[in-house]
Amino acid sequence: MSDIVIPFWQQKSLKQFSKAEWESVCDGCGLCCLHKLEDEDDGQVYYTQIACRLLDDDSCRCQEYEHRTQHIPECTVLSPEYIEEFHWLPPTCAYRLLAEGKPLPGWHPLVTGQADSVHEEGVSVRGKTLCETQVAEEDWQEYLIRWVDS
Repeated sequence: MSDIVIPFWQQKSLKQFSKAEWESVCDGCGLCCLHKLEDEDDGQVYYTQIACRLLDDDSCRCQEYEHRTQHIPECTVLSPEYIEEFHWLPPTCAYRLLAEGKPLPGWHPLVTGQADSVHEEGVSVRGKTLCETQVAEEDWQEYLIRWVDS
């Protein structure tokens, strides 16, 4: 009889993850680095094609991850303490899924063992963004995207 190994994300709550486990849950889609607009009336969050200037459009990773808040003070740092606020994350986001008690999708890198599976599935922002320095903020609403539902 073989021992079945249960992955850490199925054994623990987000608040119990080690720092390394927490970081490994990120699928690398880059969606959280897109600028979002929130409807003041109903709270609906709309994603734009406009990415933070620190996002590398090819890797979908922050170019200054460890020091991002020094460069972008308003950068949202995801942490277990704010799980109840994860509603703005895309429905494919592993942090949001786990916070809602849902499983990771089959394409998630922790499931596939392949870092590029998020890109191969077409879930990432790779090749789909414009840098925030290219578009005036007052024009961002013209760049709402339909390929993300929040």
